[in-house]
Amino acid sequence: MEFLIENATMVLVIAGCCGFFMAWGIGANDVANAMGTSVGAKALTLKQAVLLACIFEFMGAYLAGGEVTKTIRKGIVDVDAIAAHPDIMVYGMMAALLAAGCWLLIASAKGWPVSTTHSIVGSIVGFAVVGLGVDSVEWAKVGSIVASWVVSPLLSGTIAFFLFRSVKTFILDKDSPFDSARRVLPIYVFLVGFIIALVTLLKGLKHVGLNLSTTEAYVYAFAVGMVLTILGTILLRRIPNETEDRGGVTFDGVERICGVLMIFTACGMAFAHGSNDVANAVGPLAAVVGVINSAGEVAAKSSMPAWILLLGAAGIVAGLSMLGGRVMATIGTKITHLTPSRGFSAELAAAGTVVIASGAGLPISTTHTLVGAVLGVGLAQSIDALNLRVVRDIIVSWVVTLPAGASLAIVFFYGFRAILS
Repeated sequence: MEFLIENATMVLVIAGCCGFFMAWGIGANDVANAMGTSVGAKALTLKQAVLLACIFEFMGAYLAGGEVTKTIRKGIVDVDAIAAHPDIMVYGMMAALLAAGCWLLIASAKGWPVSTTHSIVGSIVGFAVVGLGVDSVEWAKVGSIVASWVVSPLLSGTIAFFLFRSVKTFILDKDSPFDSARRVLPIYVFLVGFIIALVTLLKGLKHVGLNLSTTEAYVYAFAVGMVLTILGTILLRRIPNETEDRGGVTFDGVERICGVLMIFTACGMAFAHGSNDVANAVGPLAAVVGVINSAGEVAAKSSMPAWILLLGAAGIVAGLSMLGGRVMATIGTKITHLTPSRGFSAELAAAGTVVIASGAGLPISTTHTLVGAVLGVGLAQSIDALNLRVVRDIIVSWVVTLPAGASLAIVFFYGFRAILS
């Protein structure tokens, strides 16, 4: 530990680079999920989606990313076990960040939407097993995270299936879909406002000291939903029922309305994602900074200097801008053909799943949730509407994520320990 403290500046620079690389991977992979459906449904161009995602992810990560973070994300390693070995924690956290970043780079280049949370969890488990022993890992926690492979897509897929079925039944399959939309869509506008407000209050703003009870959050979200419903009803009367083709997707009055709702939903999810999942990159980095600055003391929670949040937010924006298009293409066009009404159903189902899981305390992955929702929309049409080869590749990448992160982390852990000890 003495060497690390004596060379604190060098160690912090290396750790900062690893943290930025991990945030870059989050931007390239996870962030693309939020906007992929909007791009696939032609509600947004790729450039517009990247710009909006950069704005809302950055705002979420920097403004609402939190002043304090848990030293060990998700409670997967016993803090008491690692407290006696601060040097192992420094090597391990840097290795975990680098390993998760590498896996996200590989997955993003292939266009695989994988979970960044699972990537960092697998990496932390890897260094903990070789550095501290098998007993230092809370395997029950790891098991609950693995269970989210099934829970997330199944729950969101079911919601998306019935949500899109309702859109078809009450709007699209009617003799006059546009007139039906004017009557029925205010209900969906309310759902959008209500659910996105809940996601923002429960996930997006939970780090900024907004101590609302669950009841208060629901009351505020209901109010937001009602206001948007009134405004939406007024605006619906002004939208013309004109038809145009956008890259193979036919836009009439109904699809125009759903396209606007999609954009609103995607921006809300991007803000909530930035505020919540940036901790996957900055949490381990904050832990390293805390140990170095305290001369080897490991605390249960670490403070979050502003420069770390800025680094994480900048990394997310860089990754999204440079490589996010590939995962967007997978989500938006390769799983199934999306229109605004289908994409809107998927996005709203994913947001609703986040709210349900938060209230029930279920471990979920935002990536798996959105992919499951897109699958549900595809199944609502027919099994032939899905590209099963792409679905197979995505599922395989999910299964590989934990062991891939763990394996890479073990290699980097030994490398950092050999170089810096």
